[in-house]
Amino acid sequence: MDTEKLKEIIQIIVSQACELKNKHTAEKDAPVNYAAIFSQNQKEYEILFSQAKQIGKIVLDTPTGPVFQISPLNTAAGQLKLLKIRIPDKTRPEQGDADFTVPNYNTFKKTYLDQDNFSLIEREEFEMIELMDPKFNVRAYFSHPPLDQQLGIS
Repeated sequence: MDTEKLKEIIQIIVSQACELKNKHTAEKDAPVNYAAIFSQNQKEYEILFSQAKQIGKIVLDTPTGPVFQISPLNTAAGQLKLLKIRIPDKTRPEQGDADFTVPNYNTFKKTYLDQDNFSLIEREEFEMIELMDPKFNVRAYFSHPPLDQQLGIS
């Protein structure tokens, strides 16, 4: 795999997550904030990690994998600057996810949280709404505050 293939994978994940978001929400214009690739085994993780290092630098180390700040990459949902390479996790059989920024998170939460396919994930520093649909090989998230704001990256 080379960096062009990595960028192609990222663009596919964002595009599919965008379709998922558009199917279940009215937030058609919500831009992508970050994307993650779910590695399915250690070898794949090492390859993805190696390629991600060539297009960006680690700006956050998390227990589930590093987040890279990458050169802006054009996607179906705007420019992507943050990429996570997730360590293998049996609970993540999908290809990856994209996190979108909605203009009014609290209104979004009130509107969608009670609906099927949406669930709330609470963390110490932030919370996010997860959107899953078995017809898709990706997940979509809506974080508050968005990761770029948490990291101070504009």
